[in-house]
Amino acid sequence: MTDTDDAPVRIVSYDASWPSSFEAERAVLANVLEAWLVGSIEHVGSTAVPGLAAKPVIDIMAPVGDLDASRPAIAALTAVGYCHFPYRPERMHWFCKPSPAFRTHHLYLVPHDGPTWRERLLFRDVLRARPDILAEYAALKQRLATLHEFDRETYTDAKSPFVERVLGMASGLIRE
Repeated sequence: MTDTDDAPVRIVSYDASWPSSFEAERAVLANVLEAWLVGSIEHVGSTAVPGLAAKPVIDIMAPVGDLDASRPAIAALTAVGYCHFPYRPERMHWFCKPSPAFRTHHLYLVPHDGPTWRERLLFRDVLRARPDILAEYAALKQRLATLHEFDRETYTDAKSPFVERVLGMASGLIRE
């Protein structure tokens, strides 16, 4: 997948149908991934946060025991319309659907006990609980989407300092 295969970064207002879209896809994935799942499939990313503007792509995270053992899931997911791409392969198996140029879903198979699993759930939960952080993140996303409309990778990477700051703050609160 190259930058020319990517759809532009477009942020839209929150859509109340996103949770039901996730639930419908979770039912499909639960059957396909049954042999590799070690926990609950989770709705993550901005579409999982009520009120947050987002790219209209449902982000889904599925917990697996480890990446090597779940490698056969790639073929199973391809059979139900997911496109696999080796994006950050040391951390996850990454998929999109229906194509890199037009995405309605992202799927991440990640180790259940790994940092990606913990961090994405924590970040989602902080956004759900803290309207001030939600508003700050929404403004950042809009600004970055304008700056990096045709470069998803840079858009995603540019959000990292904010995400790391929030995770650091949240981890500190949890330890206290």
